[in-house]
Amino acid sequence: QVQLVESGGGLVQAGGSLRLSCAASGSTFINYDMGWFRQAPGKEREFVAAINWAGGSTRYADSVKGRFTISRGNAKNTVYLQMNSLKPEDTAVYYCAATTQRTVAIPTKADFGSWGQGTQVTVSS
Repeated sequence: QVQLVESGGGLVQAGGSLRLSCAASGSTFINYDMGWFRQAPGKEREFVAAINWAGGSTRYADSVKGRFTISRGNAKNTVYLQMNSLKPEDTAVYYCAATTQRTVAIPTKADFGSWGQGTQVTVSS
């Protein structure tokens, strides 16, 4: 079972940027497709972005397309989420997730078996 630890969250003004990182340990990183999800207060956890094991395939929620970029460094066992042009509605706890399934469409949280503890992102207006 892979262990995941997120970092990089914080408070930023609207229009600003943040870069989240998720460090994986305890298992072979390239065995996993990776994803980012987020959960705002009172709302369901929702898909944000996903990347396949090799980094050659990425998918995004429509709400973040063109503003967020997911990437991974397999040599560092880390997946990243670069978030630009942040909006107040991006405020949420962001979770990193891993799956041994090869995701080909927009994945759901049920597709992922391993989760990090989350990192808070707050965007002020």
